[in-house]
Amino acid sequence: MIQSINFPISTYSIAPYGGWEKLGKQLYDLGLDGIEGIADLDNLDASFPSSLLSGYHMIFYPDWLDFYMENKSELLRKFGSMDMVEQFYRGAKPEDLMKQFKEDLTFALSMHTPYVVFHVSDVSIEEGYTYRWLHTDKEVLDGSINFINELLRDVEPTFDFLVENQWWPGFTFTDSKKTEYLLSNIEYPRVGIMLDTGHLINTNTKLRTQAEGIDYILKMIRLHDNIKDRILGIHFHQSLSGRYVQKHTGQLPDDLPGDYYEAYSMEYPHIERIDRHNPWTDPRCVEILEEVRPKYLTHELSSKPHRLQLTAVKRQLRTIRQGYSV
Repeated sequence: MIQSINFPISTYSIAPYGGWEKLGKQLYDLGLDGIEGIADLDNLDASFPSSLLSGYHMIFYPDWLDFYMENKSELLRKFGSMDMVEQFYRGAKPEDLMKQFKEDLTFALSMHTPYVVFHVSDVSIEEGYTYRWLHTDKEVLDGSINFINELLRDVEPTFDFLVENQWWPGFTFTDSKKTEYLLSNIEYPRVGIMLDTGHLINTNTKLRTQAEGIDYILKMIRLHDNIKDRILGIHFHQSLSGRYVQKHTGQLPDDLPGDYYEAYSMEYPHIERIDRHNPWTDPRCVEILEEVRPKYLTHELSSKPHRLQLTAVKRQLRTIRQGYSV
């Protein structure tokens, strides 16, 4: 099993660690293999050593489907102007979005990544507050399938392509038929699942304890028993935010700014309170690992400040050892 932490390939992110070599030593001392990297488009660090890469998370736009489908009326409603749309998406047309993802994939493959992760979801700023969805799972799945097949056309299958579940519309890992539909329509021979345990917990706001979360995750895995072997990786963390979601969603805040970037910045802490990326402290979490036996395990924990991330990783590793020693 290849184990890693989530980490941006960024001059900004690596600076507190004193460089990649020092980060690598800390990870190796913990028994980990490297990082699951994601490119920081504005601060990409060209000095990053490919030997530290254990996997790669593709760039993503949480709200992308209306841009890809050229739904101008919705884009204008959300962004206020097409100039803002072009600024946000770094382009004016769907081809510009595809170009970014193809360049990102090329970058990942240049470092010989064993796998890449792709988000299959779509959520706007307003949906993050209201929980009233603008698109159905089917619409997001179909848009994602179309996008992925174009992205991977004529690409050599030298890596595993892993779709990641979210709690937003799209791939949630709560409906085996929808999961099978997604996997069966991606035209790539090495497609699998990156199961995000925290995101899966986020689909059920009634969960209150880690034990309940573990039972729920196991239930969903067993619901997918016939395709369980397609779960090649796990993003391992827990996110018990049900009380917060029940209290703080359902409507837009009265003080939500009209400017898109200001609204985006305001919403970010709200999303972090939902998607908490906390370490497991219940040793029963190893039952998830035993049920799946993943090829890849990413300890996807809070990444700021940097000491907090490594402290969280150590806590989770200790929990796993405790679980296996019982």
